[in-house]
Amino acid sequence: MSRLPAPLRRWLRPRRLIALCLAGLMLVAVLLGGSVGWVRLRADGHLYYSAAAAPRAPVALVFGAEVYPDGSPSPFLAGRLELARQLFVAGKVRALLVTGDHRRWRYDEPDAMRAWLVDHGVPMERIVTDYAGFDSYQSCARAKRIFGVRRALVVSQDFHIPRATALCRSVGIDADGVGDTGQHRWDAYPRNWVREQFADVKAIYSMVVRPDPEFLGRREHGVDRAVR
Repeated sequence: MSRLPAPLRRWLRPRRLIALCLAGLMLVAVLLGGSVGWVRLRADGHLYYSAAAAPRAPVALVFGAEVYPDGSPSPFLAGRLELARQLFVAGKVRALLVTGDHRRWRYDEPDAMRAWLVDHGVPMERIVTDYAGFDSYQSCARAKRIFGVRRALVVSQDFHIPRATALCRSVGIDADGVGDTGQHRWDAYPRNWVREQFADVKAIYSMVVRPDPEFLGRREHGVDRAVR
């Protein structure tokens, strides 16, 4: 260390290093806490935790999650789909827009979601698929800009709906979130909950900048037909 310039040696002293580390941790805490607070504030008053409590809307926007190699939904995704089915059966929505990842040919969330819903009694003509919902923001932005959704119920896990609802409202959708609370894998829940808090930081960027989704295209009328 003696060969280093004197100013650098001063900054590398243990007390200064500890102070820098503490300052960095405080900055991360402020950024994370501010992001989580902003997202919760944006979604406040628009969150529900059962189909019975949810208001009505023309369409439910159902977010994708992991699909197993045999095409079956993971427990988290099955919980979302069951909640969406309950909303449809209860007459809370008239159509379901299922949005997820189909970037790779052999991995297809939207078709797996549609197959599960049809197998559980939802008419196929009431289900619309979005294959380019690569993340929550893109699903919301495409729902508005490609599918023309103006009013929707956002369906996901309880820990995800504040961010999903805030993102959809930021792109101009009058959205209420409906969160599944009954399909938790408790070994995975803590990891997903922590991940969700950090994802709020990215959500703030998306809400402020509102970038274009990775894929855009011509206006799709599938939701309009399904609602009619």
